[in-house]
Amino acid sequence: MNILIGVAFLGVLAALATAFFFMMRGDAEGAPKTQRMMRALAFRVGISIVLFLCILISWKMGWLQPTGIPLTPTA
Repeated sequence: MNILIGVAFLGVLAALATAFFFMMRGDAEGAPKTQRMMRALAFRVGISIVLFLCILISWKMGWLQPTGIPLTPTA
């Protein structure tokens, strides 16, 4: 599951880099650059939502265990 999360995170970063590329360079065919940029950003948002749902489902199923700061304060 951790590999899937890492690959999805890299996909989010790749879509963000693609959108930045289209914003800076534009399209060679003369089409508006905003259309391809918006498509890349929409893809990034979609991947982010799927990644969040996968993490939530994995936590509920017990495949991922939370670590870090305890919720209850210790005296």
